[in-house]
Amino acid sequence: MTAPKIAIVHDWLTNMGGAENVALALHEAFPSAPIYTSTFTPEAMPAFKNLDVRTTFLQNLPKPLRKLHKFFPMLRVMAFKKLDLSDFDIIISSSSAESKQVQKTRPNQIHICYCHTPIRYYWSHYDEYLADPGFGKLNWLVRLVMPLMVPALKKSDYKASQKVDVFIANSSEVQQRIKKYYGKPSTVIYPPVDVDRFEPARVRDDYYVALGRQVPYKRIDLAVAAATKLGLKLKVYGDGSEHQKLVEMAGPTVQFFTDRFGDASNKAVTEALNNAKGYIFPADEDFGIVQVEALAAGVPVVAYNKGGTLDIIQDGESGILFSSQTVKSVVQAIQKAETINFLPGTLRRKAKRFDKGLFITKIRKIVNDQASYPARSKDY
Repeated sequence: MTAPKIAIVHDWLTNMGGAENVALALHEAFPSAPIYTSTFTPEAMPAFKNLDVRTTFLQNLPKPLRKLHKFFPMLRVMAFKKLDLSDFDIIISSSSAESKQVQKTRPNQIHICYCHTPIRYYWSHYDEYLADPGFGKLNWLVRLVMPLMVPALKKSDYKASQKVDVFIANSSEVQQRIKKYYGKPSTVIYPPVDVDRFEPARVRDDYYVALGRQVPYKRIDLAVAAATKLGLKLKVYGDGSEHQKLVEMAGPTVQFFTDRFGDASNKAVTEALNNAKGYIFPADEDFGIVQVEALAAGVPVVAYNKGGTLDIIQDGESGILFSSQTVKSVVQAIQKAETINFLPGTLRRKAKRFDKGLFITKIRKIVNDQASYPARSKDY
């Protein structure tokens, strides 16, 4: 049987994060597959520099407008719908936004969607985004426009979801959301983690780490406030709309590092995790790949007891879970963690079930199974 031609479609490639590492792993699983995306910023994405990345018409916008692409979801819907993927037998979308809008052109094409989450600001977290959209001085404009735009966008997103042949969820939480919002079944395959990148130090330092884009829903303010209250050493990696606010509220024991905007693949962050005493994760996240990276580095995780965290952290074994997003809860969780002797080797073993090799094996199996039993969709 002739090997199927595969295309990978990703929302956008403008900054590195967990979703972008998934796109890289998909390419590693299927090296001949080109990667389609709405917009691409090569200078910010060196890992994609030599790959076959193909963009939509949005790439031709003037650079200042291209940088504001997140303001124009309907344009991204149009851009993905206009992509000509007729040469491909299998389309794999890596989607937390509009990439699942790509169009099949013949009945035997198969669309597999690796879903990081149904779009958060339409479905599961609409009220939170409306309260604080994370656009700084432009929040007022987003709050004004969101209620007008979202109903039509939700309808369009739901319609696109119904044309997906196979959904893959990145966590049990996302699997539940796919069922709730799209009415579709899915298989859980955890995102890939390069576990071998980390080498846990046997003797740990006395600082904690917080990491990620400094936007409202990540709640890094809770980590900063708790560390300040306890006089705890905390290293904060990342940048974003909340950065200045975090700096102003931080005590003298909190340090900030903004060189790579929360990209956990850089050497400084790897070394920081390898030697840290703990990692603080206050977000309600779809998965939370950095929690696995912390475990791989031998670091216990102090985390909010919700979302993808429940697939990763066992309370009292690989970290401490807290039940409410308050400074008091984070302080109490850190204090509890300080009383437990977490063994770096044990934590690292718990991270192994998220290894990138397992992700690639499982993805290839799903693709091979679908290639053997092609879709017979009447709606394409």
